[in-house]
Amino acid sequence: MSKVQNQAAPGFDCVQAEPLDGLTSLDGPNRVVGSGADLDGPNQAATPAAQTANHPAVDHPKTAAGAYGSRFLRSCLRQPTDRTAVWFLRQAGRYMPEYMAVRKHHSLLEICRTPEIAAEVTITAAERLGVDAAIIFADLLLPFTPMGLDFEFVADEGPRVHAPIRSAAQASALRTDRTDELRYVARAIEKVATHFNARPQTDPGSSRPDQLGIIGFCGAPFTLASYMIEGGSSRNYIETKKLMYASQPTMDTGSTGSSKRPESTAWPILMEKLVTVLVEYAAQQVEAGADVIQVFDSWVGALSPTDYRQYVQGPTTELIGRIRALGVPVIYFGVDTASLLPAMRETGADVLGLDWRTPLDQAWRTLGHGVAVQGNLDPITLFASPDVLEARVGEILTAAAGRPGHIFNLGHGIVPGTPVEAVLQVVRQIKGSTGGGKD
Repeated sequence: MSKVQNQAAPGFDCVQAEPLDGLTSLDGPNRVVGSGADLDGPNQAATPAAQTANHPAVDHPKTAAGAYGSRFLRSCLRQPTDRTAVWFLRQAGRYMPEYMAVRKHHSLLEICRTPEIAAEVTITAAERLGVDAAIIFADLLLPFTPMGLDFEFVADEGPRVHAPIRSAAQASALRTDRTDELRYVARAIEKVATHFNARPQTDPGSSRPDQLGIIGFCGAPFTLASYMIEGGSSRNYIETKKLMYASQPTMDTGSTGSSKRPESTAWPILMEKLVTVLVEYAAQQVEAGADVIQVFDSWVGALSPTDYRQYVQGPTTELIGRIRALGVPVIYFGVDTASLLPAMRETGADVLGLDWRTPLDQAWRTLGHGVAVQGNLDPITLFASPDVLEARVGEILTAAAGRPGHIFNLGHGIVPGTPVEAVLQVVRQIKGSTGGGKD
């Protein structure tokens, strides 16, 4: 099924020159999902979809592109553009004074769960930077609450899950029938789409308007499972891998040689439930106006290629295939994934995110040019001198060789303390380039 209508093109973060007006005095309660989700009641089972590595290209209609076309969306589909498309992971974040002004009055979760604030933060960042796409301001862990898993953000520590999943019984108790509680994200996307749909942008010196691309997102099954199991961030993912390995049947040492039942069914149950919730969550975002869905697999680089293929590739392929069936391209992003790129390519994603540890041209040749790529500047390069920064950006553009299907981005998110002027310098340099193929 193709997406019927795409209204706009914002995305993650946008920042205007002035602080956000009116946000510090918002009246009325924030739309905060209750933390005490009931673990009892029905749990919807996931219906496994056919899994194949050779997905057809997305038949994407003229959606948010409108009468003008979206440079970002065309890049995702490897179509020619007038120049390289650019946006940034975490483009709305703690490096921006405008965002920090909002954070003085609202917690991260309050911003995520209040559509008016999430939309304004998203719009402000995209407009301040002049990028080609806006990714909705949200957090990967938001689906945990309607699934019945409480979490909070602890200062200087990050997310903390109150009752980590360590057994099949706990995994079975997770809810899949309350995804409607996440619709505050879709409402924020609607507001961003309405804003940008009425405001096509034009590059300096150009007479051709372009609509911003709107990016929705969700976490990937492995990365979300790792937070659920570890209870927060982790270096070694010991508990996660223990649960993965326990799902593998072992061979009987007796004379029959028959396989035993796995030690635990927690991992496949968890994967199935996450896919069910994430597909519905992504569908809400697409219906609201998202042009593209990015699937964040931030911690998948902790896996070997064998473990990825055996325990993670199947659920991830199902998730990506079912999102693409909604009629939008999918960006699949991971960190420290050089050894996993061939297996990640087999998921059928339209775009693969590359980090800075692998030269872009080498990675693209390995993957084949039948897939678009996104990246891959080291985010810490934004702290370098203007000359060094210009050289590194130029190296990436040269490696892409003007081929359609390259989206300029960082290899991970913008970090706190990054000079805003450095980010703006990159955008100016990209806009002065002629990459992207003939348009």
